[in-house]
Amino acid sequence: MDLTVYDETGGQVSENQLALVKDVLQFAARKLALKDNTEMSVTLMTNPAIRKLNKQYRGVDRATDVLSFAAEESGDETPIIMDPALAAELPENLGDLFVSIDKVAEQAKFLGHSSDRELGFLVVHGFLHLNGYDHEKPADEKRMFTLQREILDEYGLKR
Repeated sequence: MDLTVYDETGGQVSENQLALVKDVLQFAARKLALKDNTEMSVTLMTNPAIRKLNKQYRGVDRATDVLSFAAEESGDETPIIMDPALAAELPENLGDLFVSIDKVAEQAKFLGHSSDRELGFLVVHGFLHLNGYDHEKPADEKRMFTLQREILDEYGLKR
């Protein structure tokens, strides 16, 4: 997967945390058997920065832990007809994740596990949202959370 990770925290994110984000998402992409040319980005930010995004896009004036913005098409474009082999080579952009590194630390402390586990949990959770998983209905929640736990456990980020 073509993954870009941005650190907008002013240096609060360690090299190990950046590597963890990349590694766990690559692992999750393999688990879902995504095409190699699938694209997405992750931006690590502070509570004030994610609060602004949360207010602007969700109308909620508070910091949150993770925001997922899927790359959506409106569906009203004229269909492009092309050779299926060529179409398979075109990259698919999943979208963008925004994660508060402040919330990672707060929630890890509250939940009594490592910051690595919390960071991994949040990026995998957001990644699954970008791939169409949701937890609005009980059956969907069970499916998403089971897969999320499998990914984190198999990667080695157990609670």
